[in-house]
This record gives sequence, structure tokens and C-alpha cells, in this order.
Amino acid sequence: MNEKGKNGNLSLGNTAFMPKEEQLEKAIRHKRISIGIPAERKNDERRVALTPEAVNLLVESDNEVILQKGAGTGANYSDKDYSENGAIITDSQARVFSADAVIKIAPFTLQESEYMKGNQLVMSFLNVLKLDEETLCRLIRKKVTAVALEKIRDTKGEMPVMESMSEISGVTSVLIASDYLSNHHGGKGVLLGGITGVTPTEVVIIGANTAGEYAARAALGLGSVVKIFDTSLHNLRKFQHLVGQRLQTSVFHPQVLKKALKSADVLIGAIELDDLRPYYYVTEDMVKSMKKGSVIIDLSIDRGGCIETTECRALKDPVYEKYGVIHFSAWNLPSRVARTASIALSNIFNPLLQNIAEAGGITQLLKKDPGLRKGVYIFNGILTNETLGQKFGIISKDLDLLISAF
Repeated sequence: MNEKGKNGNLSLGNTAFMPKEEQLEKAIRHKRISIGIPAERKNDERRVALTPEAVNLLVESDNEVILQKGAGTGANYSDKDYSENGAIITDSQARVFSADAVIKIAPFTLQESEYMKGNQLVMSFLNVLKLDEETLCRLIRKKVTAVALEKIRDTKGEMPVMESMSEISGVTSVLIASDYLSNHHGGKGVLLGGITGVTPTEVVIIGANTAGEYAARAALGLGSVVKIFDTSLHNLRKFQHLVGQRLQTSVFHPQVLKKALKSADVLIGAIELDDLRPYYYVTEDMVKSMKKGSVIIDLSIDRGGCIETTECRALKDPVYEKYGVIHFSAWNLPSRVARTASIALSNIFNPLLQNIAEAGGITQLLKKDPGLRKGVYIFNGILTNETLGQKFGIISKDLDLLISAF
């Protein structure tokens, strides 16, 4: 109830004209953003960053989604699927790349960077080995904030994008190996797994990580004998606990590995490599000692590979034979099951984009999300990734210090 002051005027109390923090907070949040989804121009990339269902959720939250014609075709989503869920369909690359946030799967190319309006958020996978200096410098000049999707971490410190794609790669690698061991592709006619009265096939996996785990689960489910190698005893213990049964495990030792490979039917290289340091755990001599008609799949080929005889190939031509051993080494295996991979990615990217809009922009979200900061390699036109700085001789700045200035 209002009271009269000493001069007889009505007094509204001491707090009447004080700013209300809750209302100010809400005013800052829920910034409407436009999101551009370009069509992937590489023949071997079929995934799309957002499904029609995810687009619907973003549009319902008052955001704008601009989809380039045919962006979802590789994952069997039509333009109509997206338009019915509120997306704006356009032929114009310039319109898609002028959105507040541009998200795609394959790394940005020099041509694509020309369409960017600048001072915006761009997100994609980052292939450090293949990224050229001209493209990086163009992104810097555009003063974008660039995020490498595979580097993002969640509240538990795990990398959700890499984990989901590793799960798919692990399972898919075993299915591919099974196909190439059969007569269908000229293999030696062996069933991957085992049946009563027949010696089971042997699968050697290098890398006790997520990809290795799901490859092992798939191989064990088919009845194969699985042997796991890793550089860390801790990883091997954790791996065995996750799989839930005793496996043949070994820390990495060349002589032990070579002996295992002599009887192996399948070798899956799943070990994680540093961005700029390919390391061959399996040498050419080891491959020569393998059985004729055996199959090699290198899941770390996008970072140079962990098997000396593997080559980074496109998904449309991933297979070749060397020393009588069939090699499958496509760099983006999840694109073989593009719809599943797209749904998995969309489950991660949709809430991320919602959080950016609710926070009032990428800078505000970066201040309170250390996991997202791990993925940033350019912030407002300033290089923040030390590895890229070392590769191209460009000075990089500490992102945490830059964020504190805003």
C-alpha cells in the first residue's frame, strides 16, 4: 500500500525504481537467431546437421532456419520434409551463409567462406591435416567465431559428437568387415563370427576407446574371438569392465601384436591420434604377415591413420588390396549410414543452438560453458587454437582471456 511522504506526495517505497534483475535477465535472453544449413558439396559427405524434427523445435522457439535446397537428400530427407516443419528453402548459397549461425558437417571450403557475411557463428568438423592456410585466413578476416564440432565437450568432460560418431563407426566397421570377408565382394568366403563345429574368426582391435568398444561388442555378438590392444593399461581395464566379459587384452607391444595379426581375419584400427602426428602402430611388415583375404579397416585415417598401408580415400572408392589384404579406409565412415548419423548429430546440435539463442548469443554462452569453449578455434576473428597456430605460424590467443574482456 502506498504511503505519503513528508511533503504530502505519494511515496512508492525505496525499491520502486530499482532495476529488477530477473526482468533484465529475461530481456537479454531468448534472442531470435537465424540458422543456415548448407548443402554438402562433397560426394562422400551425406550427413546433415539437423533433422526436420529438430528444425521444427527451433522454429517453434521463434528462430529462423534457412536450408539450402537438397541439404538433406544424402540422409533421405526431402526439401518438403523441412518446409513442412518451418524451414525456409532456398537455392541461394549467399542467403544460407549469411545466417547468424551456419552449421554443416564437412569442413568449410575457401569458396564457402566467400559467402559468409562475417561477424557470425560458423560450426563444422575441423580436419586439421587437410585445412589450408588460405581458408583459415579467410575465416579470420571475416571475424567469425568458428567452432570445431568434434572438439566440443559436455558437462562430464566427454566429447558427445565424437562419442556418437565413434559408436557408429565401431559397429559399421564390423558390418563392413563381414561383407568383405564373404564371397559377395570376392572375399575368401568366411562368416564373421562362429557357428557350431567351425573355428570362429579372430578380430584384432587397436584402441580401447568408444569406437573400439562398439566394434568389439558387434564382433562378440556375432561370435568372433576379439583381441584388444592399447597403450594404456587403465584403458584396457575400463574397456573390459564396459564390455562386461573377459577379453584377450594387451598393452601395445610390436612382437605381441605381430603374432596376433598372423592369425587375425580382421584388423580394426580405432586408436585416437593427435591432430598433427600420425603414428603407425601397425607397420608394413606386420601387414605382410597377415593372412591372404583378411580385412583391414582404419578408423583413424582422417588423422593420418595408425596402419602404415592404409590410404585416406573417398567413400565412393574406399577399397583396395595390398599384400593380399583387403583395405577399407574411407575417412567418414558414418556417412554410410547417413540417416542414423544425422539423427545422432541433430540430437546434439539442436539443444546447443537452443542454448545459444536463450543465452543471447554465442559470446554469452561461451562465458558459462567451458565445454563449448573447447571447440572454438577462432573467436571474433582471433585464432585461439594452438595446434593451428603451430601448423601455420600464426600467433594464437588464449580464449579464456579473450572471453573475460567481453
